[in-house]
Amino acid sequence: MTRYRLVLEYDGGPFCGWQRQANGPSVQEKLETALGRLTGERVTAHAAGRTDAGVHALHQVVHVDLARAFPAERLREALNFHLRPCPIAVLEAGEAAPGFHARFSATGRSYLYRIVNRRAPLTVERGRAWAVPVPLDAQAMHAAAQGLLGRHDFTTFRAAQCQAASPVRTLDRFDVRAEGQLILCTVEARSFLHHQVRSMVGSLRRVGEGKWTAGDLAAALAAADRRACGPVAPAHGLYLTGVRYEGSGAGHELGEGEPDDDGE
Repeated sequence: MTRYRLVLEYDGGPFCGWQRQANGPSVQEKLETALGRLTGERVTAHAAGRTDAGVHALHQVVHVDLARAFPAERLREALNFHLRPCPIAVLEAGEAAPGFHARFSATGRSYLYRIVNRRAPLTVERGRAWAVPVPLDAQAMHAAAQGLLGRHDFTTFRAAQCQAASPVRTLDRFDVRAEGQLILCTVEARSFLHHQVRSMVGSLRRVGEGKWTAGDLAAALAAADRRACGPVAPAHGLYLTGVRYEGSGAGHELGEGEPDDDGE
């Protein structure tokens, strides 16, 4: 058996998330079906992050074990052929390093949340960003977000159905910046709780609107109570942008980590 490392990009809109589920098509199901058509094998795909329904990925890392050896370029091109017309693309394919596991070997993950801040409804950005019609103060959101950095009990920003053994996580980065009508939230940590990023962004919207201060956000975190969370931001504005591994360096490969509940 040869272990291969794949990098995927996908539109999460048509899917019930990464993981196979009985209630609809998943990214995992479509990829495994494509692998089966190519190899004739029953293949299980393992992902670095179990993205939730509607969440997109620009750099999802996956590993698969195949009995038949493939040149990297041929594997990539053949999978992209068998994935059509699904909005899933294999960007990279190659043999994995010994002992590599897409999820358990990861040491960091990065997410991007996109907000379009304008009165007019979305057209080409529909399903790609959160439309917020009231003016938001991105600088105030950024300043408040810095209070979330470090190691904390993130119960307030954790979904009720989260299966992680502990609500404690260490947040390494939370930047909020405005680019015209776009407000971009970049978040990095070793791993995340279920709905953690969307919960934090939804609460930061209250800061941006002037309804909360940075102190109010800090108090919500300290409460360790889900009832203290603001409205959860919708899934379609969230993107998994990378996964980091030891020795991979910074930049393009940055993302999630612990083998707990790292779904978003």
